Amino acid sequence: MGPAQKPNVCRQLSRRALGFFSRDAGVVQRTNLGILRALVCQESTKFKNVWTTHSKSPIAYERGRIYFDNYRCCVSSVASEPRKLYEMPKCSKSEKIEDALLWECPVGEILPNPSDYKSSLIALTAHNWLFRISATTGKVLEKIYLASYCKFRYLSWDTPQEVIAVKSAQNKGSVLARQAGIQQPVLLYLAVFHVLPFSLIGILEINKKIFGNVTDATLSHGILIVMYSSGLVRLYSFQAITEQFMQQKLDLGCACRWGGTAGTVGEAPFGIPCNIKITDTPPLLFEVSSLENAFQIGGHPWHYIITPNKKKQKGVFHICALKDNSLAKNGIQEMECCSLESDWIYFHPDASGRIIHVGPNQVKVLKLNEVENNSAQHQISEDFVILANREKNKNENLPTVTASGRVVKRTFNLLDDDPEQETFKIVDYEDELDLLSVVAVTQIDAEGKAHLDFHCNEYGTLLKSIPLVESWDVTYSHEVYFDRDLVLHIEQKPSRVFSCYVYQMVCDPGEEETTNRSCEKETNLNIILNSDNHSSDC
Repeated sequence: MGPAQKPNVCRQLSRRALGFFSRDAGVVQRTNLGILRALVCQESTKFKNVWTTHSKSPIAYERGRIYFDNYRCCVSSVASEPRKLYEMPKCSKSEKIEDALLWECPVGEILPNPSDYKSSLIALTAHNWLFRISATTGKVLEKIYLASYCKFRYLSWDTPQEVIAVKSAQNKGSVLARQAGIQQPVLLYLAVFHVLPFSLIGILEINKKIFGNVTDATLSHGILIVMYSSGLVRLYSFQAITEQFMQQKLDLGCACRWGGTAGTVGEAPFGIPCNIKITDTPPLLFEVSSLENAFQIGGHPWHYIITPNKKKQKGVFHICALKDNSLAKNGIQEMECCSLESDWIYFHPDASGRIIHVGPNQVKVLKLNEVENNSAQHQISEDFVILANREKNKNENLPTVTASGRVVKRTFNLLDDDPEQETFKIVDYEDELDLLSVVAVTQIDAEGKAHLDFHCNEYGTLLKSIPLVESWDVTYSHEVYFDRDLVLHIEQKPSRVFSCYVYQMVCDPGEEETTNRSCEKETNLNIILNSDNHSSDC
């Protein structure tokens, strides 16, 4: 079955104005996004580099907002010119924000304060404070002091938009203790909270006396994932651990006595005691061995992806059923390529149960199907493949005549990720427009040139290609975001120099682009960021 007929934007707008759509707000939203998708992909639409900026501190992007200077300064990326939303007061290095998550209002819940219905930034500072900050004003709405007995460093969603996990740095012990061969039993701590309103679930310690020689641990979708240097991965139920091993239920803002010390939970200097201490090995849900602990779960029904735990198996992926560990039919996926960088594989984020396998010169979208006449077994098949635009090397296998007249056939073996050939670097999914975005890079003379391609998520058809005007150095670190009508490229150069290039959709094909426009917008941004005598790194 081929692609559906291309929608007519004018007809869609007319039907919307006449009220032909359902009163359900979701239907109207999907219609609006369908109109936007048609506009984005039409031939006359261009994406122009409207402004560029540089910084000596990391640059982050979340939902139309660009953050500078460790989230201290926020600039809107929606307008055609940079517009500063807020700038928080300067702080010392020990108080800077180290990690952050964007929280957006839940649907169908009654919240205690009007400000709770607006987006917030949940931020972790270097001195162990957890802040909830207004995403539009930068005002601190809530703050929680975590603890003094460890250094918390990472934020992640356990359940997206509902439960967060705050992970500490690993406890290496003192230099003298390591020299004496004394190991610290506690590897790290995990602090877990419900968000909006903030409520504490508990702080869990990962103890080597219980789990063995564990090297890392994390929390995802209510599952405690514990990893070992041998490649072993073990899964436990966090809820079962909480019910069995929680020493005392703690409530934020309430008085507490712990270990002979009294204080208020979540306030300095008392903080939050570690109230979940595992004293016996908890029930094991699942375990598997995989190279470099690489392990993913997804698909319908549940399957997992691993690489067999041998170095020579790097680049080989096994797709197995979670219920009985059986290998799916055609479940061994190996991309025939010779490259410096490894290919990668993951479950498609569109919740379709499909799998995306990315190599230097092709993107495979795979699907899970029931085996015919055997509903208990599933098989892997190709849904579609996106191929890089490559020409066969003209010098390949050309004959050479030696001085004696002997004909010798020369063979050129180029790597599949050779910089002179178009190579895929980034593959992402824009969920609202249902488009796959693919960044392809080619080295032309001394500099690399990149373009961002939009593909139909259902069939893989190429719908739009956007050239990026800036050069692309493959040795630098790059992030590319496609968000509705915005494309944003963040680049990290040597010596911690960060650059941000903002592209916006322009539907007027007759609009002339002046040569100095990018320079003017860069100057405007520097004026905005340097106003009120603030630092230029913001």
